[in-house]
Amino acid sequence: MAETIKSEARKSVNAGSAVPLTDILYRTLHHWPWVLLSLVVCVGAAVVYLLCTPKVYTTTASIMIKDEAAGKSAGAEDFGDFGLFQNKTNIQNEITTLKSADLMEEVVRRLNLDMNYYIPGRFHDVVAYGSNLPVRVEMPGFAENGSASFRVEVDGDGKVSVSDVKSGDLKSEERVQGAMNDTIMTAVGPMVVVAAEGYKPGEAVELEVVKAPVSATAGGYGSRMVIAMSGDKSSVINLTVTDQSTQRSQALLNTLIGVYNEYWVRDKNQIAVSTSNFINERLGVIESELGNVDSDISSYKSANLIPDVSAASSMYMSQNQQISQQIMDLKNQLKQTLYIKSYLGAASDNEKMLPMNSGVANVDIQSQITDYNNLVLQRNSLLAKSSDKNPLVVQLNEQMDQMRHAILASVDNSINALNMQISSLQGSQASTTSKIASNPSQAKYLLSVERQQKVKESLYLFLLQKREENELSQAFTAYNTRVVNKPASFGPTAPNTRNILMMSFLLGLAIPFGVVYLMESNNTKVRGRKDVEHLAVPFLGELPQDGHEKKKEAGEANTIVVKGGKRDIINEAFRVLRTNVEFMCNSSEGNKVIAMTSFNPGSGKSFVSMNLGMAIALKGKKVLIVDGDMRHGSTSAYMGSPAKGLADYLGGAVSEVDTLIVKTPECQNMQVLPIGSIPPNPTELLESPRFGELIGELKSRFDYVIIDCPPIEVVADAQIIDKFADRTFFVIRAGLFDRSMLPDLDRLYEEKKYRNMSFILNGSRNDQGRYGYSHTYRYGYGYGYGYGYNYGSGEKKK
Repeated sequence: MAETIKSEARKSVNAGSAVPLTDILYRTLHHWPWVLLSLVVCVGAAVVYLLCTPKVYTTTASIMIKDEAAGKSAGAEDFGDFGLFQNKTNIQNEITTLKSADLMEEVVRRLNLDMNYYIPGRFHDVVAYGSNLPVRVEMPGFAENGSASFRVEVDGDGKVSVSDVKSGDLKSEERVQGAMNDTIMTAVGPMVVVAAEGYKPGEAVELEVVKAPVSATAGGYGSRMVIAMSGDKSSVINLTVTDQSTQRSQALLNTLIGVYNEYWVRDKNQIAVSTSNFINERLGVIESELGNVDSDISSYKSANLIPDVSAASSMYMSQNQQISQQIMDLKNQLKQTLYIKSYLGAASDNEKMLPMNSGVANVDIQSQITDYNNLVLQRNSLLAKSSDKNPLVVQLNEQMDQMRHAILASVDNSINALNMQISSLQGSQASTTSKIASNPSQAKYLLSVERQQKVKESLYLFLLQKREENELSQAFTAYNTRVVNKPASFGPTAPNTRNILMMSFLLGLAIPFGVVYLMESNNTKVRGRKDVEHLAVPFLGELPQDGHEKKKEAGEANTIVVKGGKRDIINEAFRVLRTNVEFMCNSSEGNKVIAMTSFNPGSGKSFVSMNLGMAIALKGKKVLIVDGDMRHGSTSAYMGSPAKGLADYLGGAVSEVDTLIVKTPECQNMQVLPIGSIPPNPTELLESPRFGELIGELKSRFDYVIIDCPPIEVVADAQIIDKFADRTFFVIRAGLFDRSMLPDLDRLYEEKKYRNMSFILNGSRNDQGRYGYSHTYRYGYGYGYGYGYNYGSGEKKK
């Protein structure tokens, strides 16, 4: 049984440590003025934040990256000989290019975004750009990546003043005067203030100007920009940027798209320019050789008076011509192939690209040259943004070296094959030529010279055609993008007014709720009836804290609050307590002396003793309150702390106790035996036989004798007095008594160290939720509390 009582007590303490949210909510609502103040402060702070924070807008544009292979015209396939339109566009590479710092810095330079203008406002400065920018400032000679800030003021007459100049460690408050469009010398160099789009003559202007580094400005816009594909397999790219000015963000996206297209066209034209240079070089050489052959033919015919070549042996000649034509074609290819080989052997600079249109009929060689030129273009593009030590550059150089060796091997194989074909055809031609023995030697010589003329003429015409095609390809190169959605801005996206106000409102509710929760979670004291209702000690009653603390602060604590006819909450609570006391004592002779004590000082046992005695006395019972706390005498203070009392009687200074008993003016049925003078030996006096005799005498004269004892935690006086008491009432003060001591109360009850123990819960607050008083005490106090003797004893009713 003892172990069961201890276990239930421990469970009670542990269960009481967790505070239900409903009780936290109830207590929070009890302090509604603080909740209202928290809401006002939080929502007010949110409103101030919204007023002081500039609005940020989101601007979005969409572009489509064209597929180069799908975008060719009907005749664009012929340009494949030059390596044009060979690679399909990689969307991720284009996104990386759009995000590059070089591209963004060029946009910043073109739009002068490194110059930021702000119009002073009531709550925050407003960004000035485009139509709302009255003037702009030019700073010739100022470093591109330098930074400065200053104030510009323009009056209605066009006079300009520059002040508050700051740049690094330089600070100048000097006001420099000038005029519009004139050079103004300032501490950071010359400035020129010119009219902008939003300038209105005769209107005063005041601007805060901040010059930021171009690189930092580009980085800032790059960090606020999001570039992504609209879908996994889509060629549409969405560009999104946030800014305080919709005009500036729209101009930024438009310029970014334009600069990207310009860079793309420039890169694509590099191959065409290299090919054009090669063709022009070869045309000059062949033109000179063709002129020499024409001169040789003309000179030979003039010197030897040779007419047109005879048609003799036409059959053999026709056959010979066919063979000669084949040999001529093969030699033409052999010559171009040898030129490619010599060009590869002479070109040691990897930055140069190989000629695409060389007349070589070998498709594999042409494909290898195209791949080599693409590698050169990629390597040069990387070198423009990094050094030759870049791992990607080194890797491309190695690939280019391997590709050059592969091209040389292919060229050597092609030369060997052409030589074998030419040798075979020359053998056939020799056989045919031997049959033309009758032709004069002049005809043979002319045939040889004319053959050279045809070779050079055909090559010359071919190169002329390719040059025109190459020039056309440069003019034909179109932009790589098509704008799907122009840059557009809608309502402000930040700050989110609705979310901020909602969050501030919730925060205003959460702060008082959290404070109360923390206070209650860290509160180890008894909070109310819920913390003690599972104790084995019988529960006698509960007294609310109804203005008693305020009276104590005002110096009116020693006042009896129980009055006849009053129906307030404290009077009703004492009536309930009176009913329970009468029920437990049952008005028998053996239950008249009550010892009122507590664990710790300040529990309110004197207050309970006096007011409980008054409540009983109002029913016509004779009640005596004995101040047994000889060390403090708090009960005596209710009667003005008389000079003579119990201590004097026990010490023998007074022989008649009736002379010491004081009647209360509120009710003649309640009397008080004060402590009198504070004795030096209270314990010895209480242990004297005279004290027991006194209690026996008083017990016969009064219906109830209530002895106000000292706290048991301080001295042993209460245990001495308890020998003469019929019942012991422990007063537990809510908010003072630690819950960890509740098992000690059960232990005292279990060990029966005090006679017929019961306890009274004092000081319950009406804001404690289910732990408090107000949920239960509203009506019906006069009908009894209803708990009875065994409340909280742990015994179940059968």
